[in-house]
Amino acid sequence: MKIIGVTGKSGSGKTTFASKLAEKLNCDYIDIDKISHMPYKKPEIIHILCKEFGNGILDESGNIDREKLGDIVFSKEENMNKLIQITQRDAEQELDTILLRADNKIIVLEWIKLPASKYWQKCSIKILVKTNDTKRKQRVIQRDGISKEYFKKRDSAAIDYEETEFDYIFKNDNNKEEMEEAIHIISNKIMED
Repeated sequence: MKIIGVTGKSGSGKTTFASKLAEKLNCDYIDIDKISHMPYKKPEIIHILCKEFGNGILDESGNIDREKLGDIVFSKEENMNKLIQITQRDAEQELDTILLRADNKIIVLEWIKLPASKYWQKCSIKILVKTNDTKRKQRVIQRDGISKEYFKKRDSAAIDYEETEFDYIFKNDNNKEEMEEAIHIISNKIMED
């Protein structure tokens, strides 16, 4: 199995790039961010998170309010590390199961924290999607309906990427044709290998 890893900061366009690449390759696309939030729905994880961070992280229905939790974990690295310790095993088990069941010979994995995960070393091709920080900030604030302050908190918790670790770096200037051309070139190279 060939795993294509796509990463980039929030609002860079990595999700669009990864899904279009998977479509071009006619392969599975996995958004690890969605999988990493699955443990938040498990009662035993909710209980542990409340014990660690308080009941203030819950919404009116008793579910995890990700923005309230984010306010706590994005403000201190120690809190982020605690969150990861609580949720990572469940998320990894889910992803491992998905990868084991995958029929395709090629899979596109996409996640903001992919280079900091155990899956990074499994990627045979590594792609970074970048964009202008001002555009990225505007895009995320509008898309997620968050404040500038919350964006700043969330973005400060993101990892920094070492560009020398990547096989391809795509600078996303919101030009659809440029993205399609980059996807065409990369997908051809993947199919040749």
